[in-house]
Amino acid sequence: MSEATATDDHEEIRRWVEARKGRPSRVKQASSDGGLLRIDFGEEDERLEQISWEEFFRIFDENKLLFLHQDRTADGSLSRFNKFIDRQ
Repeated sequence: MSEATATDDHEEIRRWVEARKGRPSRVKQASSDGGLLRIDFGEEDERLEQISWEEFFRIFDENKLLFLHQDRTADGSLSRFNKFIDRQ
């Protein structure tokens, strides 16, 4: 696996997600503040609900998150690996 990068830059996150045809989402009925964020890549998952970028980044910032992501896999393919982590 190639190296992963962490960022809190909204534009960088949005570009990465949209380049992979992803959409901002959250887990339905999650108990945490605003919901658990996810990136929806279009696979069938009834547990997710699409949200606006504004709502996504509000939750992201309020929960002081970083977006850990990988640009390419070890073989050079476009990667969709991503994870939300605490900024600390």
